[in-house]
Parts: sequence; structure tokens; C-alpha cells
Amino acid sequence: MRGKSIVNKKHRTPWRSYLSTNWQMYLMLLVPVAFVIIFKYAAYPGLRIAFMNYKPAKGYAGSEYVGFEIFQKIFRDKDFIRALKNSLVFNFLDLLVGFPVPIILALLLNELRFQRYKKVSQTILYLPHFLSWVIIASVALNLFKPETGLVNILLRNAGAIDKGIPFLTEKWHWAVTYLLIGVWQNMGWGSIIYLAAITGISPDLYEAATIDGAGRLRKIWSVTLPCIRGTMVTLLIMNLGRVMGSNFERLDSFGNVQVKDFQYQLAIYIYEKGLSGGNFSRATAVGLFQSLVGLILVLASDRVSKALGEDGLL
Repeated sequence: MRGKSIVNKKHRTPWRSYLSTNWQMYLMLLVPVAFVIIFKYAAYPGLRIAFMNYKPAKGYAGSEYVGFEIFQKIFRDKDFIRALKNSLVFNFLDLLVGFPVPIILALLLNELRFQRYKKVSQTILYLPHFLSWVIIASVALNLFKPETGLVNILLRNAGAIDKGIPFLTEKWHWAVTYLLIGVWQNMGWGSIIYLAAITGISPDLYEAATIDGAGRLRKIWSVTLPCIRGTMVTLLIMNLGRVMGSNFERLDSFGNVQVKDFQYQLAIYIYEKGLSGGNFSRATAVGLFQSLVGLILVLASDRVSKALGEDGLL
């Protein structure tokens, strides 16, 4: 017994020994952790600006506390209601159109058998994620110009249209183009997580399906999709939390006077009615409202997913 206990002690790895062996990993982790603490948690005390008539020159101590007065003004503002409606509609459409595309793309990439072609395809599909919206919008404006854009020229030469389509200068065409460009920009990056989940599926399941006579499509439907369902639910919950958000850079890059009715979303409202006019209380109040609604949506969707038998996010 004594010899056995000595052997067990030798095989135990104290946390200090583990830390001395893997200290490089913990050191690398300090940078993102510090980033989150500084720019996320350290900013929480500043949320009190939403309940004050904040004046930068007076600071927190000299600014008047007004309670929920800022929120009452916001909810009575017609521009806020318009921005809120546009944000909800476009974000839900973004989710509806954009969520299935990375899944389909990951399934297609997983089925490719030529590794070199697969790697080249992945690189091409991932690249748009690393481009800023200013660059993407500049390229899109040159491609989709009604008269001199490459897309309209090709369509006219093919006899498909007689007159140039105003992809980015008429609000309904702009809405479709705006959504599809967003899907194109994010689909490659979103497929990475699904590809990682697919690689974790046991090959034994595919071998069993092959023995049962299942083809490729049947394997995808009966093996791959059920095995990555947990990943799909988790990402869906996380995306629901961003339904209230909006990307100022994306909206500003594609914005123009003709599409103001659809382009005016919460990010534009915060900039025009808050930051540009020095009204930091209003900007903070709208941001806090967005965060609270996003949190409620995440908690509600997590509860629903657990009720349906999934693990959920929390």
C-alpha cells in the first residue's frame, strides 16, 4: 500500500508544475483577458451617464442626475422609432439569410476530396472577412453603378436588361444588395466553426452509414447535421444577441441620400443624435437599451433551446 501511494504521488501534477510547464500559454492569454477587462468591464461605471444630463466639462460629480428622463425622450423620438424598426428588420433578415449559408458552405467544403482545391477555396472565401467595409463598399459602388458598373454592363450585353439596375441608389434594390454583400463578407469566416465541429465527428458513424447503404446526401442529413446541431444552436443564440446591434462603418459606407429611409438605423442614430452633437447621455442610453434587449433575447433563446433538449449556451 505504501509503495502504491508513492507511485500515485509521483504521477500527480501540482498546479505549480503545470504552470511552470505551460506558462507561455497563460502569458499569451493575459493580453485578450486584459483587453476585455479594460474595454468591457472597466467601462461599466460609465453607464451612469445614461441617467445623467452629462456635461464633459463638469464630469460625473457636477452633472445633474435626471433618472429615466433621457430614456423617456428617446422613446418619444420618431427618429429613434424609425431607426429601431430598421435595425430590427435588417438584423432579422441578416440572420434569416446569413445564418444557413456558413452551414451549407462548411458542408460543401467538407465534401471536397482534392485538398489543394479545398485550401484555395477556403482562403478565397475567408479573405472578405479581413477587408474593411470602406474597401468593400468602394468595390461594390464601382461594380453596381447603374450605367458604368461592371454588373450592369454584363447584364445589358447579355440582353437580360435594357436599363441599368440601381442596386445602391434605390432603397429596395439597396436593401437586397446590402444584405447579400453582408452574407458574402461573413460566410467564409462563419464556416470555420462548423468545419471544426464536423472534423470532430467520429468516422465510425460514417462507416456505419456506408454499410447501411447511405449516400453522400443521406450521410449529411443523418450524420453530419445532427452531430453539429449543438454548434448550430449555440451560434444561433449568440447571433440573436446581436439583433439589436448595427454596424456604423457598414451603414455609413453604403449610405446615400436616396436610401436614407432604410439606411437610418441605430448606429446612425447614436452618431447623429448623440456623439456628433456631444449628447453623450443619449448615446449611452441607446447603447444600454440595445445591450439589455440583446441580453434578454440571449437568455430567452437559451431557455427555449434547453426546453427543446439542447445544451444551450449558459
